[in-house]
Amino acid sequence: MSWHRSYLYLAVILIVMAIAGTSRTATASDPLLLNDYALQLVQKGEIEKALENLQQASSLFPYDLVLKKNLAEVYTLLGNRLISEGKYQEAARVFDNAAELFPDNQRYRVLSAIGLYSAKQYDAAIVELESARGMGGDSVDLLLILGRAHYDNGNLRSAIEVWEKALEIQPGHKEILSLTDKARRELAVEEKMDKGFSSRFVVSFDAGGSSKLADSILDVLESAYNRVGSDLNHFPNMKIPVLIYTKSDYRTLTKSPDWSGGLYDGKIRLPVGGASDMNSILSSLLFHEYTHVVVQDLTSGNCPMWLNEGLAELEGRRDFSHPLKELEIAVKQKSILPLSTMERSFAALNPKEAALAYQQSYSFVKYIISTFGWHKIKDILLNLGAGKGITDAVSSALSDLTLDYQAVYQEWLASLDKQYGK
Repeated sequence: MSWHRSYLYLAVILIVMAIAGTSRTATASDPLLLNDYALQLVQKGEIEKALENLQQASSLFPYDLVLKKNLAEVYTLLGNRLISEGKYQEAARVFDNAAELFPDNQRYRVLSAIGLYSAKQYDAAIVELESARGMGGDSVDLLLILGRAHYDNGNLRSAIEVWEKALEIQPGHKEILSLTDKARRELAVEEKMDKGFSSRFVVSFDAGGSSKLADSILDVLESAYNRVGSDLNHFPNMKIPVLIYTKSDYRTLTKSPDWSGGLYDGKIRLPVGGASDMNSILSSLLFHEYTHVVVQDLTSGNCPMWLNEGLAELEGRRDFSHPLKELEIAVKQKSILPLSTMERSFAALNPKEAALAYQQSYSFVKYIISTFGWHKIKDILLNLGAGKGITDAVSSALSDLTLDYQAVYQEWLASLDKQYGK
């Protein structure tokens, strides 16, 4: 999330400037020795040790503003690192420590809100951001984040209002213009929808549609929450919006390729408006899309497409599975899509290529799970969530087996030749 960087990159500059600005001569009993050592530790990247020294120094001189400021900035450095590792709730707590030192500092409140937002605690993030607005007024970056929190919390109207205020400050902001336009288009459709609720999902559907189907969708999603959660030992703690569109509204709003049967972009979006009853195909689609929710939560979006879609296909195919015809043909004709293609978005693929990409993804993930177990897939996802690339994530997860990414990929290709090659 590059939009939060303007609040984070100042930390290193501020702590170096603050410590360098200290001119008193340190003695053996002077906390400035701890302060100076903390600077050295920061420059070495040893943030926790620097924090310990500054906490000790600040406890000796609790009213020294330089020490206090340095301590707050080291908290932000640690919070920044936790954000990069996908440890969002921990980051929010660390940023809170900085905010407690300087309760009227807007930046620390915004950082805490970024951690909460990233942890999908949208209500809490909104409270922090509104508090921050009262400290230092509005800025484009603050309003951008606040609008996102409202948007992801399902309040499109509030998101639009906030982003419009940001555009008054910076009328040509491309990202906010794009987000506002998208939210307006979605609001025009969604304000005509009815809603259904369960403990973890909020489904929006055409007001003329079937509330019985909406209830069935909620029931299937609750089952998906339990089954996929059990497979990956992960149960996201958030309300998940689900939007049921007509096919025309889905194409208009999502700009998805014609072959797309659904997507997850923070909200599950499905083009099944007009359906009246639950069936195995729709149930399969719901399991597929919910799997994306879990993968996103584990990896913070740092996941190659084959792994994301392969897991979703694996879960969805338990309810409705069709033959892997394209995969069989590709193996026999030696026209398997290269790994580089499988790691990127499938959106630009034509229908035939997309069908093969999904089948390859399913087959590759199924091979990994059947060979190494679900726990290894979970390890790979956690490694991705910690910021590793797919090569390092797989190699680290399978290090006890002395296998790396390419070795596993080649083993899978060999298994395909045995299954389909003759």
